[in-house]
Amino acid sequence: MMNARRAASGGLGPTGRFFGPGELRLAVLALIAEQPGHGYQVMTRLADRFNGTYEPSAGSIYPTLELLEDEGLVRVEQSDGRKVYHVTDEGSRAAEEQADEIERLWGRAASRSEWGMFREPEAAEIIGPALRLVKAAVKALHHAHHDPRVVERIQEVFVEARQRIEELDARRRR
Repeated sequence: MMNARRAASGGLGPTGRFFGPGELRLAVLALIAEQPGHGYQVMTRLADRFNGTYEPSAGSIYPTLELLEDEGLVRVEQSDGRKVYHVTDEGSRAAEEQADEIERLWGRAASRSEWGMFREPEAAEIIGPALRLVKAAVKALHHAHHDPRVVERIQEVFVEARQRIEELDARRRR
């Protein structure tokens, strides 16, 4: 179940963590249902879903794998000295029953991974000016006492700026 604070903040729980109660368990189950793997593989696949914006720790993944095993949702097979986790029939059913919630988790992961580009060094050169632009827009809106004409004009400026930047990107790709 999603709490109101997490829903309002786009998936972040009250502690600022990405996963709410039970969601990491569900994500790990979904990954194993897609493809068996050992703990490190599961960690890597989960990190890949977030394009580097979320890095799971061994301290969260391994206890989750043990929990899933205790619940009978995954089973362990030894392979080359490693525990490889496989989904059980019960685990497959659980993943199918919670497919909508899993889809929401992966949607949030995809959305969050889009922000991974802000880790690039070049991004720092534009973040400051972009934030100053937003600040100027909010200030103008405040001084205009929320005049709808000003709101509309500010939106037009942002749309035009985005389109011009997208044109730069399109030209570069040609």
